[in-house]
Amino acid sequence: MNFVYTPDTRIKGKYLYSGKLHQILHNYNLWKYQEGTSEEGQSIPLYRIGEGSKRILLWSQMHGNESTTTRALIDLFKLFATEGYPFANCQLYIIPMLNPDGSDLYTRENARGVDLNRDAVNLSQKESIFLRKIYQEVKPDFCFNLHDQRTIFGVGQKPATVSFLAPSVDETRSITPVRKKAMQIITKINNSLQLLISEQIGRFDDSFNPNCTGDQYSLLGTPTILIESGFYPEDYTREQTRRYVAEAIFRGIEYINDTEVTGEGYAPYFDIPENKKSFRDYCIVDDKEPTRRVYVQLEEQLSEGRIVFVPKVLDKSEGEEFYAHTTYKFSEICRYPNNDIYTMIPDILEYIRKEVEKI
Repeated sequence: MNFVYTPDTRIKGKYLYSGKLHQILHNYNLWKYQEGTSEEGQSIPLYRIGEGSKRILLWSQMHGNESTTTRALIDLFKLFATEGYPFANCQLYIIPMLNPDGSDLYTRENARGVDLNRDAVNLSQKESIFLRKIYQEVKPDFCFNLHDQRTIFGVGQKPATVSFLAPSVDETRSITPVRKKAMQIITKINNSLQLLISEQIGRFDDSFNPNCTGDQYSLLGTPTILIESGFYPEDYTREQTRRYVAEAIFRGIEYINDTEVTGEGYAPYFDIPENKKSFRDYCIVDDKEPTRRVYVQLEEQLSEGRIVFVPKVLDKSEGEEFYAHTTYKFSEICRYPNNDIYTMIPDILEYIRKEVEKI
């Protein structure tokens, strides 16, 4: 199918709070199917689209500061509303924002300080209970677990713009029939995305943790596709990544719609390189001694309704080597390049502060 991407321009930037999302979702009330409640009493809407026999459950923003996949889902809502729903064999059950309290606070955790993606066994929070209730009611054939990943992840010398995972079901990471089906779907998505972001697609670490939702649902017998939205060069607000994630979700659903997924085509999944924590946002290199370098990472903070990027210097990194999204020679940014690089940290931070004001 031809995928024509047109973003919903009503939402831009990393801060997507619940009130803003609900304003936009009002346009799609005909799809509203059910509603849950957060720990702070906010609504968690669930939408059902399509009438096919294959059931797919998708949820996003279970971490409140991970909005890229939510924005991608809204772009797909817009596409379905304007161009028509193209998947005759699939019905989608979509929770665009599982953690509205954390989304408002721009925190990974919910209002009680609990990481919902570590609550799949205890089910101690209302949000986790609602997701499990829907899972048990829908009995999905496939799940899509949608997240953001940090800018530190790379694939070789390039950033990991999108990463995938077919979650494990045990400590030995057994290749079970359930995992094979997820791997087969991810392989097909990867084939499509490689045409757009060649060599910027990674495979996430598959260590087993039954407290993680994807691992738990795989363990319960449902092939689960985890998508991590990463960094695209100069795209700190993830607007470009959003487009690739929307296509990844679309292509995954399309493949399920058109194919009897058996797991037979799973092997190329392992050809996707594992992403590594190999990047930092900035690197400042000492001109005279290149092994002396300062790495700076941008921390995201919510300030007056917007996300600001605050540069933080990491510990001394002599001898350590990371790739960087931006690299400067010390002499390029410092007024006194003959001084020791480590004594000029305030100047380095001030320069980068001015740079990130443009984001």
